[in-house]
Amino acid sequence: MINGKKIVVIMPAYNAEKTLEQTYREIPLDIVDEIILVDDKSQDNTVRVARELGINHIIEHKKNRGYGANQKTCYTKALEIGADIVIMLHPDYQYTPLLIPSMAYLIANDVYPVVLGSRILGHGALKGGMPVYKYIANRFLTFTQNLVMWQKLSEYHTGYRAFSRQVLEKINFVANSDDFVFDNQMLAQIFYAGFEIGEVSCPTKYFSEASSINIRRSIKYGLGVLWTALQYRMQKWGLARFKIFSEKNN
Repeated sequence: MINGKKIVVIMPAYNAEKTLEQTYREIPLDIVDEIILVDDKSQDNTVRVARELGINHIIEHKKNRGYGANQKTCYTKALEIGADIVIMLHPDYQYTPLLIPSMAYLIANDVYPVVLGSRILGHGALKGGMPVYKYIANRFLTFTQNLVMWQKLSEYHTGYRAFSRQVLEKINFVANSDDFVFDNQMLAQIFYAGFEIGEVSCPTKYFSEASSINIRRSIKYGLGVLWTALQYRMQKWGLARFKIFSEKNN
């Protein structure tokens, strides 16, 4: 805990057998109270490794439901067990768990209700091996999203995120996509609800075992990101209404 606030790390997992233990070993268990791993029907021994590590909560999807659906299960479970601060950490060791204290302290001390680990602040992305085409796509999409949404983030596409309980209780994340665009829909919801988002510079690692998506799904993701930004702007201007911006239970 920090300032009496319960910290829960969630790990949306898919085929993370080779990297899960390394990721887990770097989690600062002196401040992290519980860990949730949701396995999205992996084809390897991710669940077995998680059990051997003694992870507190292991949830197995009976079929592969998608990255967004995995997160829905993660956040729902985190709220259920009383988390005050929820930090999403991918178990593929692409993001360092050593930033968890910094991200958690910003929320626990009411500096920001949401904190992102940005690969773009500094030189973390290219230095860590991000392919140049992905870096260019990231910068283009982020620039366009900032322009359309009138915001100023360095990156919308990081998977390293920390949220206060208040944010997760407010936004209707269950209405989002079950696919990769879920991440961007969450950020749009957070801005729409009036919350501020802080960022910390985050080094990253690209290697063969790290998760990635193919070109076809990358294009689908990019189009989904742009559509999400347009939905945000249209709803802000009162030109249309979209379910993702409704409050829970509405």
